[in-house]
Amino acid sequence: MASQSWTEIQPSEISRNTLNPIRGLLYAGAKPQSTPKSTKEVINMSIGDPTVYGNLKTPQKVLDAVHAATDDFKSHGYGPAMGHQFARQAVADRFSEPEHDVNYKFSDVFLASGGSGSIEFALIALCGPGDTVLTPLPGFTLYNTTASSHGISVKGYNLLPEKNWEVDLDHLESLIDSTTKAILINNPSNPCGSNWSKEHILAIIAICEKHKIPLISDEIYEHLVFGDEVFYSTASLSKTVPVLTLGGIAKRYLVPGWRMGWVTLHDPLNVLGSIRLALQSISAILNGPNTIIQFALREILLGDFNAAHQKYLIENLEESAAVTEKRANSIKGLRAIKPQGAMYLMVLFDPENFDSAIQTDIDFFHTLLWEENVEVLPGSIFGCPNSLRIVIAPPKDKINEAFDRIEEFCARHSK
Repeated sequence: MASQSWTEIQPSEISRNTLNPIRGLLYAGAKPQSTPKSTKEVINMSIGDPTVYGNLKTPQKVLDAVHAATDDFKSHGYGPAMGHQFARQAVADRFSEPEHDVNYKFSDVFLASGGSGSIEFALIALCGPGDTVLTPLPGFTLYNTTASSHGISVKGYNLLPEKNWEVDLDHLESLIDSTTKAILINNPSNPCGSNWSKEHILAIIAICEKHKIPLISDEIYEHLVFGDEVFYSTASLSKTVPVLTLGGIAKRYLVPGWRMGWVTLHDPLNVLGSIRLALQSISAILNGPNTIIQFALREILLGDFNAAHQKYLIENLEESAAVTEKRANSIKGLRAIKPQGAMYLMVLFDPENFDSAIQTDIDFFHTLLWEENVEVLPGSIFGCPNSLRIVIAPPKDKINEAFDRIEEFCARHSK
């Protein structure tokens, strides 16, 4: 017999298991405090979008390539689910390292909708409900969001701030069990701004080799490193362990809204045949990413402007990192860890230096946003309590203004 009245429609288990803590926190905004609410302009140092203030510019040749692709009406239709062969080959050509026996073919590349799409592709190709992936703490929140949404268990391995956020290798290995299907690393790191040495990456690879576990290596910030730092791709160092490398154009070319990412397969012992088929099947869900950007991708990745643009971007980020680190370290109760790359800096926060209103990093986030309209992210959402993640992409005048306010805020709440 038909029901006589409607009742509340219940959401799926997948939706209940899906939570992005960054977006949730920022959408909710600051919790009202008993103190006066700031009327100052909001300074955003929370979201890793380098386009927010317009100070960092996408190269004109990238824009020209996209304009040309838009004018070519061939780019307006559907493409193959895994991406056009010529676009996949462009990625293969850009990231092959023949000197290290990394020789990608187009068939080793699977295009995705941005870096977040590449994370999902890699995770669900390797893992399913009941399986476990090991992810960094602190680490990018979307790893856990994506895994949990698909019923994949997550165990976090510790990164060590006193060692510039290197992996605690003993802790990592202690987490491995029969359910572990992948280890995910992120270098250079969001949120830490760290860049690992060749020796450290080799030590991680050795653990994977010992336990026969594939690596997912998120390298969206590849080569965005400061000073004398050198970036090493994980694939270039692995002679046996299969590596699924995640990449995209969002950060390097300052175009996160264009939604173009990829997974590349480094398979030195030819053990990823089934994973290759899995990625082909999974790609059909997306049915191919942005075709206009695919048509422009070879010029974007291999154009002769790349070296100059990389130098420009690194110089700007490194200058902003230096300002951010200096200002944070001048404030009682805060300690910045010197960044080595990417677009972020982590600041450790000591609640012993603050009054009862500021006893956790979550308190710090809400109260700072309420009283000073400065938005940073609490480290707790990345798995690192009593810390703050600060984006270093804003212009230096905004960074200094933000820290003028943070300095006043910390003095006001100091014990």
